[in-house]
Amino acid sequence: MLKDLKLSHLAAGLIAVLVGYTSSVAIIFQAIEAAGATPAQAASWLLALGLGMGATCLILSLWSRMPVITAWSTPGAALLVTALSGVSLEQATGAFLFCGALLLITGLTGWFAALARLIPESLANAMLAGILFQFGLSAFHALESDTALAGVMALVFLAGRRVFARYTIPAVLLAGVLWSAGTGSHGSLDQLDLRLAAPVFVMPEFSLPVLIGIGLPLYLVTMSSQNMPGVAVLRGAGYQPPVSASLSVTGMATVLLAPFGGYAFNLAAITAAICAGPEADENPATRYLAGAAAGVFYILAGLGGAAVISLFLIAPPALVATLAGLALLSTIGNALSASLSETEGREAALVTFMATVSGISFFGIGAPFWALLMGLLVSRWLGWQRSTPPKPA
Repeated sequence: MLKDLKLSHLAAGLIAVLVGYTSSVAIIFQAIEAAGATPAQAASWLLALGLGMGATCLILSLWSRMPVITAWSTPGAALLVTALSGVSLEQATGAFLFCGALLLITGLTGWFAALARLIPESLANAMLAGILFQFGLSAFHALESDTALAGVMALVFLAGRRVFARYTIPAVLLAGVLWSAGTGSHGSLDQLDLRLAAPVFVMPEFSLPVLIGIGLPLYLVTMSSQNMPGVAVLRGAGYQPPVSASLSVTGMATVLLAPFGGYAFNLAAITAAICAGPEADENPATRYLAGAAAGVFYILAGLGGAAVISLFLIAPPALVATLAGLALLSTIGNALSASLSETEGREAALVTFMATVSGISFFGIGAPFWALLMGLLVSRWLGWQRSTPPKPA
């Protein structure tokens, strides 16, 4: 195995980890804040997420001999930011365990295809767009609160999309950091914590409204917007990924690491494309080493979780908000486009999107669940109407 290892494998693995962290760690940080975690618990989240992604990347890539890259659930983290208000960390941990159990069951039973048929793709995309919508707005709110910083980051984003698309978000982060350092708008460097992260156990508490309102939508959005695209990316690269085994491994990792902050693991899409493409290796048979390299780098990043958290505490709030908004801009656009692309079912998708954005809540259950339920009802009703022949005059 080591004789086949190339510098390109290490480079692809490192780039995948950098892109994964810089494109969405701001959202993870906001989810941690929404959960009301202490600094030690926050560092434990980053440790659990890094170790979970690293271990699952290594296991799946080395076992399958394919570049199977895993990730934390970015849309899931966005869901947590909006849904964890008023929910204790113990109840949230119970929801994470519930989500992990559902992922594990889906993998062990092979229910993936059945689930894909049950929920129309347009509704899943509409719910995802609604969950992420506030993050897109956050970039514009940051432009009002810190015009110079957000403006510089936006200009770099626009330039990057034209010149160096793959590295746009890392470049945006670098521009924000350099501007903050140059203007002195960051916090005190005394807050920087370079110690290794330590695990902090949180005893889960199970609340039915939280399980339905957070755990179930977390599972659905992870399946529809992360695992399904992840499978598609690997198939597009010419691989036949072990779908059931991948869901079983990531589901088990979620169950084991949820009490420490590992809220949901899944197949990656964007970072998987980096390791599954010819840039990683011209020989598809040995690209799995790029996946293994990504696993090692994820583990190292997880061990430095305390440093990552302290860096975001030092960063200006506008930097985090702008980074999150710009990183998710294309995802929001793609989700909206996919949800509204077909004329038939467009009304149901719009209902799902607007209900998610509205933030409605009944019986302690959050908007994503009700939005998906409303969308399914509208879809079934209008579909039945279209299939029913009109009565003769």
